[in-house]
Amino acid sequence: MTMARSFLDSNIIIYANDSRDPEKQDRALACLEKHIREGTGVISTQVLQEYASVAVQKLKQAVPIILQQLYLLESLLVVTVVPPLVRRALEIRELYSLSFWDSQILAAAESTGCGEILTEDLNPGQIYCGIRCVNPLLH
Repeated sequence: MTMARSFLDSNIIIYANDSRDPEKQDRALACLEKHIREGTGVISTQVLQEYASVAVQKLKQAVPIILQQLYLLESLLVVTVVPPLVRRALEIRELYSLSFWDSQILAAAESTGCGEILTEDLNPGQIYCGIRCVNPLLH
């Protein structure tokens, strides 16, 4: 039996690397570790870019640490954002009145058949394109 895939939004990856909120960091790390261990985690090149940008600018992580994290994240299924996904993001944006970047995350999750998106950016329990939003950082 195959386990359902879960798309990890960039905020989950960022919190896993942010020691300023230990409770959220613990939850994000547990979530990330679970999906790496079970082989059910999905991210996109957008998530990698957003993490790298925040890690450099806000978290002030050293480049070798960021590179190490990027290699680790590559053990997840990584969706490359390609032109058809950009077009699909625009369709999703129009359909649900979401930001383009949230719509791009949904398009990537949809392209790999994810059953859920793990994020704190979208409403928990909300379903978009058949994908349920879950906030693993809540109590």
